[in-house]
Amino acid sequence: MTDPVADMLTRVRNAINARHPKVDVPASKLKTEIARILKEEGYILNYKLTEEGAKKFIRIYLKYTPGNVPVISRIERVSRPGCRVYVGSKEVPRVLGGLGVNILTTPRGVMSGASARKEGVGGEVLCQVW
Repeated sequence: MTDPVADMLTRVRNAINARHPKVDVPASKLKTEIARILKEEGYILNYKLTEEGAKKFIRIYLKYTPGNVPVISRIERVSRPGCRVYVGSKEVPRVLGGLGVNILTTPRGVMSGASARKEGVGGEVLCQVW
């Protein structure tokens, strides 16, 4: 697999379209940090690390409104292995005028676009969620 982050986002997108309550994703430190930010921003209910034999998974519990409408309406990859997208601290983009969130990898770790703007750091834009 050349892009594990895109695989994670696709699994979440497919689970939301099928209205599943949870989805399992192969674990890595970067994917765990992405799940942490999604939980902090209120896009998922929770996540936890699970093990089945020698394989580790991140179990992501998806969030829906009382009318069974998913909280995540769109989740997309921005920076790909073939076309990396880097931004400086002054050019961190806003998603839908601040209604969405973008996730960045910075020298200070993985963080949302708002916290990167607040701390004055730039980095690689991994994905956008709204």
